[in-house]
Amino acid sequence: MIRKWQGEMMDKGFKPTYLKTIHNQLSAILNYAVNFYDLRSNPCRKAGSMGKSKADERPYWTLEEFQKFSDAIMDKQDSWMAFQILFWTGMRIGELLALTPADFDFQACTIRINKSYQRLEGKDIITDPKTVKSNRMITMPEFLSEELESYIGMLYGLNENDRIFQISKSYLHHEMDRGVKLSGVRRIRIHDLRHSHVSLLID
Repeated sequence: MIRKWQGEMMDKGFKPTYLKTIHNQLSAILNYAVNFYDLRSNPCRKAGSMGKSKADERPYWTLEEFQKFSDAIMDKQDSWMAFQILFWTGMRIGELLALTPADFDFQACTIRINKSYQRLEGKDIITDPKTVKSNRMITMPEFLSEELESYIGMLYGLNENDRIFQISKSYLHHEMDRGVKLSGVRRIRIHDLRHSHVSLLID
């Protein structure tokens, strides 16, 4: 029964650290039953554990590495601006591609995150963010706010609720490859810019 339960939990796609936690909780309950209610043995021990106690190390860029990459892609204003936002705010790529001018308050230096973009079966789809907590207000550095205000001001005919970045995820992946090749920095995923942002905040 426990092996079957483990299989069901793993099929749900939970993170290895979470799988380890819930397995340990079940094992603790059954240890209590062994000690106080005459359960012969803890079946969790025979079934074996699942998950990992420590998460895998997540790659990220230092500020110096990002600046090298940033300089290498400066010739393309749209991708340069997109990567500035990803690094300095830590937002997800889908959240970036859903941004509209109405989401910005340049006086307060804030960005409102309340939607996400994806392309499904050739159609542009705007959805709610990944989780409830993903609805949030992000504070951006003053220099980024000034750069963005200038960039948006140059986009001809853009309305308040139009998407600012009329580009695709695959375009940004291509630009990531191009920038890595030109700058010589190590290759990370675009999602790892979120980890880079966290590292920057901790620093």
